[in-house]
Amino acid sequence: MFTLAGKSPLDYGTLYDSFQNTLKKYPDRPAYKIPAKKGRAYYANGFEISWQQVNVQVQKYLTLYKKSGFRKGNRVAILFNQRPEFFYHFLALNSLGVSVVPINPDYKTPEIAYLLEHSEPKLVVSLSDRLDEIRNIDFVRRSNLPCISLDFFDGSIPEMPVSEFERGQVDAKTEAVILYTSGTTGRPKGCILTNEYFHTFATCYLSSGGLLNLNDPNEALYNPLPLHHANCLSICVPTLLLTGGCLVFPERFHASTWWQDILDCEVTVVHMQGIVPNILLKLPVNKIERSHKVKFGLCAGIEPNQHEIFEKRFSFPVVEMWSMTEAGRFITDNFEPRKIRTRAFGRSVPGIEAKVCGPQNQFLGPNTPGELVIRNNATEPRKGFFSGYLKDSNATEEAWAAGWFHTGDTVYFDDDGMFYFMDRMKNIIRRAGENIAAAEIETCITKHDKVKQVAVIAVEDEIREEDVMACIVLQGRYQGSEEIALEIFEWSKEYLAYFKLPAWILFVDNLPIGTSQKVQKVNLFPKGLDPRKEPNVIDMRSLKKKGVNT
Repeated sequence: MFTLAGKSPLDYGTLYDSFQNTLKKYPDRPAYKIPAKKGRAYYANGFEISWQQVNVQVQKYLTLYKKSGFRKGNRVAILFNQRPEFFYHFLALNSLGVSVVPINPDYKTPEIAYLLEHSEPKLVVSLSDRLDEIRNIDFVRRSNLPCISLDFFDGSIPEMPVSEFERGQVDAKTEAVILYTSGTTGRPKGCILTNEYFHTFATCYLSSGGLLNLNDPNEALYNPLPLHHANCLSICVPTLLLTGGCLVFPERFHASTWWQDILDCEVTVVHMQGIVPNILLKLPVNKIERSHKVKFGLCAGIEPNQHEIFEKRFSFPVVEMWSMTEAGRFITDNFEPRKIRTRAFGRSVPGIEAKVCGPQNQFLGPNTPGELVIRNNATEPRKGFFSGYLKDSNATEEAWAAGWFHTGDTVYFDDDGMFYFMDRMKNIIRRAGENIAAAEIETCITKHDKVKQVAVIAVEDEIREEDVMACIVLQGRYQGSEEIALEIFEWSKEYLAYFKLPAWILFVDNLPIGTSQKVQKVNLFPKGLDPRKEPNVIDMRSLKKKGVNT
């Protein structure tokens, strides 16, 4: 298990405990920053707040929640964008043992409805302009679920009945967050994450060594990924709670202001997904791109043919890593010499044992592709991982078959124990850092009255890594056309977040079906063929934009 200064993740207690420890050491140091962004509806001139100033807000919120009777075992769902107010709620609730359910602000009404009904929160705190939408959800009305404003949080919190209390001390084992991640069954799964889980990620990061030196309390870590994603919430937030460093977060990735943000906020570390290096390399060379103080970048999925070019141009190392929401830790290629011309992502270390597994759960030898499986160790395999999928013990046990967590990723390792990423086994589309379940999109599109069958697949995208393609069989009396493609696209907008919508639509006469009566997606197109270049494929990308669909 990972340790830091002789302490294990269990020793740190709750995230609120770590916050209080950091507050005592570094009250005046900046905790959170938002870079300035002209035209933004909030904090257009930027934002900075110290640990002491954060505490003032946290104590105010804590008093309100405590007065209303919120206690261990309750959950509060929060629909927010990249706003510091989230941390005031999060830390206040964490101190009481109340779990937070972050809601992706790009989710549409049906997606939010599912998340709320599944997680059963006792309160929803939402951006004001989404309150009416949430209050009109059938489940919210039936259950009289109270919904209040994030923007005008005034303490009008309903009181919790005594019967809702859960006995026991709030500690490292207490549930802190339910974070939803895409599965293969059409609906996101709710990962139960404890305080120990978050501190495991933090101690993994801080004890990694090599190029990952993040132990200075003056560090400023820039992460353009959403706060409701594991990369930012599960890795960065607890790490900086332990070190007293500052989290810098824009409302989203902006290539045009990336370097100016890094200079203005005195950034020393950056987190990225593979899409970011790709876009930054396409920018014209400018004089400020090498004037930074960045020591390293931590990235998942940088293209091997761009890795060395990026490091030479921008003058800092990009450390490749692998992780997932359930893991509570990451594997990383953080010691020289790194294998930056490959998809190498690191070796097993204490606290994250890794193997390559075959279809009968047999372990495979070097240079043989198979599924990546991981665990803490043989004695306590699940220690520090997620606690399970909410209301889905079967899926949890399936994921932990034979005492190892099955990641669904195809990898191999070489004779020196270095692991290399190959592909995802799961039917997941990875678009600009978003994990999208193809089954969820198929479930939606199939409900359209002109659609008979649909198979959704990932296709290559030069900017976003992958995007969504829908291969659709229409009901017998309809013929595929651009008009029907647009109709299906517009209809899907009512049910799916913009990033899940099909970027490409292809009408086909039938889908390949196997003996199990399941669609054989591998047989949709000949090997090596780019589906985007098929005759009659319809390009919907110009309509798949956040501003257009939300």
